[in-house]
Amino acid sequence: MSAAPVLSGDLEEDLDLEEDEDLEVFSKNPSLAVGSSVSSSVVQGSLVHSPGALVRSSGSMVNQYGLEEEEEEEEARGGVPTRDLFVTVDHPESHVTAIETFIVYRVLARTTRGDFDSSEYEVHRRYQDFLWLRGKLEEGHPTLIIHPLPEKFVMKGLVERFSEDFIETRRRALQTFLSKTAEHPMLSRSPQLKVFLTEQDLTAIKKQGPSFLSRMGDSVRAAAIAVRGVRARPQEFGAMQDYADEFSCKMSALDKVTQRIIKEQNEYLEELSQYGPLYSQWAELEADLSEPLRGVAGCLDLCGRETEEQLRHLTEVLQPTLHQYLLCADTLKTVLRRRDHIQAEFEAKNDALASSAVSKKGDLETLKEEAAGLEERVESANSALKGDWARWGDAMRYDLREALVSTADKNQDYYEKCLAVWETFLLSQKTPPGQEED
Repeated sequence: MSAAPVLSGDLEEDLDLEEDEDLEVFSKNPSLAVGSSVSSSVVQGSLVHSPGALVRSSGSMVNQYGLEEEEEEEEARGGVPTRDLFVTVDHPESHVTAIETFIVYRVLARTTRGDFDSSEYEVHRRYQDFLWLRGKLEEGHPTLIIHPLPEKFVMKGLVERFSEDFIETRRRALQTFLSKTAEHPMLSRSPQLKVFLTEQDLTAIKKQGPSFLSRMGDSVRAAAIAVRGVRARPQEFGAMQDYADEFSCKMSALDKVTQRIIKEQNEYLEELSQYGPLYSQWAELEADLSEPLRGVAGCLDLCGRETEEQLRHLTEVLQPTLHQYLLCADTLKTVLRRRDHIQAEFEAKNDALASSAVSKKGDLETLKEEAAGLEERVESANSALKGDWARWGDAMRYDLREALVSTADKNQDYYEKCLAVWETFLLSQKTPPGQEED
């Protein structure tokens, strides 16, 4: 694969690179293999049935890459694992074209379902493929709460754009999205998810769908319904809307404060890395103070290492969990709007039936059939949302509790270790009895 040309800042802005919604990396990372793919010899399986299928063996990717970790998490939640579909997103690779560099992720799937041709699959997906999948899930299940994808670009102040940290943050978020989808009782049975996990090339499949004019018509109709509004929203959905608004405010505040703490901790860690060496240099000039000065330098170094571990936990566990549920708040609002649109369309059809505008008997019968169909859609949408709201709430409370408890445990461990470091230093500086200076 040929190397990407060096692009100036002006040229980068002029090029329209937003079409694929992919991560475009113009500063190459040598740690990422460019344009490489996993060979069948590495996976140690043979291709069967569909292009992405693999036969299980003692050295298969299930054993190599630890897909059983998700089963262990399932056991931690409630005993015996009940899921029959497990997915893993790993091995990000940079691929170069004439005008862009984008990241491709390997997606491994394991299942015991009979409607799959094999028990194991391996495909490679880029960010736009995940966007396609989520869009299709929304089309088929407009009032189910689908876990959000990470934003296209990184949150300011956490990691530099296109860095290794950003790519890893993106990978973990994509992993969470697929895991949440695979464990969902309805979404996990979606034909689009099966295609995403099993088909090697999605290009032809992604071209299938409504035309531009059809999508435009749907957008205009949705806008008109939004202006009209809903006359009689059920009280329970009004309460859901209030909760979503309040939840969004709380998660936004927590997310901002956590990002600020991470930024300040990074700055503190940088200062700490410069602080200890100053004591070491001072010890070289003060022979009588050499021992305690070097002791302080050593304590600062050890505390710096513990601070780095604490910061890593905040960055990799607490902050991503808070941020993903901030994005979930927007998803809740979107799902509630979709439910309102379905009800508003039903109300508009009933208004048309009640008016005298329909003169032909055939038109009246058509309107009645359409109204009956919309009434069923409203009932289905309401039932799906109420059930999924409870399921989402349970998952949210579990995830947040896990993140908060693990953070509290990490903080306790951090302070205990730092305290032990300084206590050891103080004990070393105590003068033994009988050796006090006159």
